Amino acid sequence: METYTEPKELTENPHYEEEKQKSQTALIDTEIDAPIFEIIRNFNKLPFCFTMQSCYGHFLYNGQDNPDNLDQLPVDKIIARVEYRIAYVAFCLENSDSGKTFYEALNKITTIDPDYIQFCSSEWFWKRQVNSYALQVEPGRFKHEDTAIIGGEEALYIEKIRNEFFAGMKELFHSR
Repeated sequence: METYTEPKELTENPHYEEEKQKSQTALIDTEIDAPIFEIIRNFNKLPFCFTMQSCYGHFLYNGQDNPDNLDQLPVDKIIARVEYRIAYVAFCLENSDSGKTFYEALNKITTIDPDYIQFCSSEWFWKRQVNSYALQVEPGRFKHEDTAIIGGEEALYIEKIRNEFFAGMKELFHSR
């Protein structure tokens, strides 16, 4: 699935409230990765946005092939090859002053490391829901993909950035 396109401009959406309500009703708590459960639930309390999908990001490697693995990478052994499945949060924003301010705040999260965090639109999400955006943690050279094959050292770096990313997301909610 292609996950990245340049962020689009917010557009009018007269059905925002109805779509938010549908999304809230359809959200299944067990489908939210445990480490980000609180973050996702909190963002959905805000009136000017709702989450569409999210993923904590998963690392698969020799000896760890659980696609839903939430464990930290081992630092005491060398891993040559890692399949990284991106961390991201996809939002729908209300076209309002608050939504526009939040759009800018989301974009600022990329300053943690612009080579590894992208603020974007995704055609796939946009077709389902106008004014949808994603923040994703992915090496820039793989920003159009939802998985990447990387070396162990880079995986450890991505894990660090992912953790900072979600800490930044938590802080962003508390600043609203």
